[in-house]
Amino acid sequence: MRYRALGRTGFKVSDVACGLWGMSGWSGSEDAESLRALQLAVDLGCNFFDTAWAYGEGKSDGFLGKILAANPGKRLVAASKIPPKNRKWPARPQYDYNDVFPAEHVFAHADMIRRALGVETIDVLQFHVWDDSWTDRREFRETVEKLKRDGIVQAFGLSLNRWQPANGIRAIRTGLVDAVQVIYNVFDQNPEDELLPVCEEYKVGVIARVPLDEGSLGGKMTRDTTFPAGDWRAGYFNAENLENTMDRVDALRKDLPDGLSLPEAAIRFILANPVVSTMIVGMRREGHVRGNLAMSDAGGLDAALLERMRKHRWERTPAPWSD
Repeated sequence: MRYRALGRTGFKVSDVACGLWGMSGWSGSEDAESLRALQLAVDLGCNFFDTAWAYGEGKSDGFLGKILAANPGKRLVAASKIPPKNRKWPARPQYDYNDVFPAEHVFAHADMIRRALGVETIDVLQFHVWDDSWTDRREFRETVEKLKRDGIVQAFGLSLNRWQPANGIRAIRTGLVDAVQVIYNVFDQNPEDELLPVCEEYKVGVIARVPLDEGSLGGKMTRDTTFPAGDWRAGYFNAENLENTMDRVDALRKDLPDGLSLPEAAIRFILANPVVSTMIVGMRREGHVRGNLAMSDAGGLDAALLERMRKHRWERTPAPWSD
């Protein structure tokens, strides 16, 4: 397992890490299996885990709390997120900051997250949505400064809206933001244009999320794949998006050399970027853990293959089904 600096936070984190959304928000999850997968990830050297209160209303935070308690001798880095008070994803400019992250809402959820994790100080606490129009709000600065001053968090971060990687740059330039979480993968390369250079300049940690494009780059989805009605992916991979996505996946497969699987190519594409601190991959099963964490030792793709992957960039804009 290889480790990288999470920006200026002082944390050294595994460059392949574990995201817990699928353990509480997707169909097919089994709690005991999820906990076994989390423990195996720790045993294999993974030390960064990303969750959110919205993942099962604290269920995933509770899972992570159990893993932290079971491994007192290991320095595991726990990241979680405050949900928007209006419960609307993504953030939009017309929403007032105080309807989304009023101070009392932030501090109440921070306390609930601390209890679920079993910690006094949260390593990385993020706002689960963001819009840069809120950057100059006095309430934003006062809230973040108090979170840090009172020892509630060690580092503060933002989870940026889907396919809007530049919608966070103004906030980064305030100096309040220590880490950003952004969708970055073979298809979604837009963060390279503006966001990643700014993060490098300000020494802000970069957490790449959705490295496997919600599963399309995992190698098992087909044009006939369906999801249960309660699974978020049932709306995301609607008929139109599934067809368009599989067209892209098929084209990408043709550029892969023999012996290189689709998920391996996707993960190692991200590992090739030194500005990325870590990527969070859903790993609900022990087999997923072993396969994904092994990619850390494999390292990034070579320059020639990386260049071939770049032509698969897909320009996308938010749609109602993508929220």
